[in-house]
Amino acid sequence: MTTYVLIHGAGSDGWYWHLVTPILQEHGHEVVAPDLPVDDDRAGLAEYTDVVVDAIGDRTDLVVVAQSLAGFVGPLVCDRRLDRTRQLILVAAMTPKPGEPPGEWWTNTGWDKVHPAMGPDFDPMVEFFHDVPPDITSQAFARGARDQSGTPFEKPWPLAAWPDVPTRFILGRHDRFFPADFQRRVVGERLGVTPEEIDSGHLPALARPAELAALLLREGTAGTP
Repeated sequence: MTTYVLIHGAGSDGWYWHLVTPILQEHGHEVVAPDLPVDDDRAGLAEYTDVVVDAIGDRTDLVVVAQSLAGFVGPLVCDRRLDRTRQLILVAAMTPKPGEPPGEWWTNTGWDKVHPAMGPDFDPMVEFFHDVPPDITSQAFARGARDQSGTPFEKPWPLAAWPDVPTRFILGRHDRFFPADFQRRVVGERLGVTPEEIDSGHLPALARPAELAALLLREGTAGTP
């Protein structure tokens, strides 16, 4: 039995995957979708990784799926469970390089050239929820966002190289936060793989759960950077 390890992004929790999880389970797979300690200033990437590894336990045949900021976490999980991991799939994710603090990713990748700086006028509805169905958006806003600590952005990404795990990348063609052309370039430069694409914004698990699940279930074309 394959276990899908679903890792959410910044300011979120495992609820992000609640529409994808039952689809994967209907296909006979197990799902682990832990809540990261995003609002804990004591927790950085190492602690995020610990939470996911603890949730995995002794499970094997892992497919690790990492959304957005979790692009910095997913490879660390794979490195810790290298003998058990079959595949890593990044979804609308930040793609790190060795020694890079997440806080420097924005400038290093040129994101700051394709997107305005995040300031007081930043609107999550415009950036993230523009294509999410109204009922799901209402549920998300009723739950409220978690305050994302800056701690994970401070320290260098600790891996010396990408883990030896077949890696895929899924981007949203309509992602306003990480635009598609930007992601195609960064993923090509950093991973040497061609992204798969979905007609979604930055939150495909909420906007297009069935389509995203279908991509996760498909073996796809994975490369090993």
